[in-house]
Amino acid sequence: MDQKITIRPVTPADNAAIAHIIRTTLLEFGAARPGTVYYDESTDRLSEIFSASGSVYYIAEQEGVILGGAGIYPTDGLGTATCELVKMYLLPHVRGMGLGRMLMEMCISFAIAAGYEQIYLETMPELSQAIGLYEKVGFERLSKPLGASGHFGCGIWMKMKVKK
Repeated sequence: MDQKITIRPVTPADNAAIAHIIRTTLLEFGAARPGTVYYDESTDRLSEIFSASGSVYYIAEQEGVILGGAGIYPTDGLGTATCELVKMYLLPHVRGMGLGRMLMEMCISFAIAAGYEQIYLETMPELSQAIGLYEKVGFERLSKPLGASGHFGCGIWMKMKVKK
């Protein structure tokens, strides 16, 4: 990554670009199916969704081009001590360069500062590269989903405790 990458909170001007990255990534990996963010109408209005208390969505950009993003959200049914790591997607040419880890670490730091004790996530076997990253930072697999995300198309559930 030759040029400086900026990571900042999502704005309304980012909605279309990040929704496109999310959906094209799911298509790329053959995971664009019902019960995933591919069909979730909120994917088109992330700046609005992530204005909720206890949430954040970070956008990674380089020279005005959005490269991807990741967020923390207080998903229904998780309780006040647990948040969800959500919508972590990157353009193909920046994967494997440490940007996903950087976004995840920022999300974890936000979760700790916001007082969360655990972070939960849902993913799919097709996104194996991300699953490896999740495991490296301390996420452990669960036998069933938590909360009420509505993403029944995800078959892998993970959780980690965060250090305060």
